[in-house]
Amino acid sequence: MPYFQTGGSSIYYEIHGSGDPIVMLHGVGGNHASWFYQLAQWAERFQLITFDARGFGRSTDAESLGRSAFTDDLIRLLDHLGIARVALVAQSMGGGTAVDVTCRFPERVEALVLADTLVWLDPPPEMAAEFSAVQERTRNLNQLERVLGATFRAAQPALSELYLQIAGFNRYTVASLIGTQTRYRPQALALTGVPTLFVVGEEDVLFPPELMRKAWREVPGADWIMLDRAGHSAYFEAPESFNKQVGDWLEARMGKHQRAMCP
Repeated sequence: MPYFQTGGSSIYYEIHGSGDPIVMLHGVGGNHASWFYQLAQWAERFQLITFDARGFGRSTDAESLGRSAFTDDLIRLLDHLGIARVALVAQSMGGGTAVDVTCRFPERVEALVLADTLVWLDPPPEMAAEFSAVQERTRNLNQLERVLGATFRAAQPALSELYLQIAGFNRYTVASLIGTQTRYRPQALALTGVPTLFVVGEEDVLFPPELMRKAWREVPGADWIMLDRAGHSAYFEAPESFNKQVGDWLEARMGKHQRAMCP
């Protein structure tokens, strides 16, 4: 099994397919195995790099650094593999790392896909109350109600259980969840020059379409996709639509932009 060492920690990764490289960044309820639908369809179009964030899946976190080390881990993985530039496809928690890497190292990022995530993007003041209302509404939901839409849960009980089983292999610690990352205003993404796509499931309760759309409008030039009858894990719930629309967007935009540094 492929690992690379960073300090006392071992980070597990896999490489599938060939073509322009894409790194897949999973959420709290995921790990490298979460992307099986994308591996099956995208490996003929791209080189796909999946890995377990430290403390998740097969990766360790000997230093208990948690999210504080997620960005450094990704850059070290790219260096380990000898890859200069990649596209980033990030869901939920993975969005925080993707945003931080894009703003700190835009020269390493070909394109950015933020799927059902505004993690570590500071909302404008006028959106703060709306975010607080969403957090209050979802506080007492169970895990499946949070991460999968109502349509999918009703139609696909076996795949809903699979989602939980994949998450069951995670060994994350409290540090993995509460470590710190830099926060950015959405406009900072536009200043990098990196092509950016916001993707949201129509039934996402954690990052509802109305809030995702407002954040998207704060990033001039960014693109937008909403997937019908999908919730917070649109890549898992609507893989055919996700793979077709996001895959086509990636092929059209990778390698075609100028880069600048976030202020």
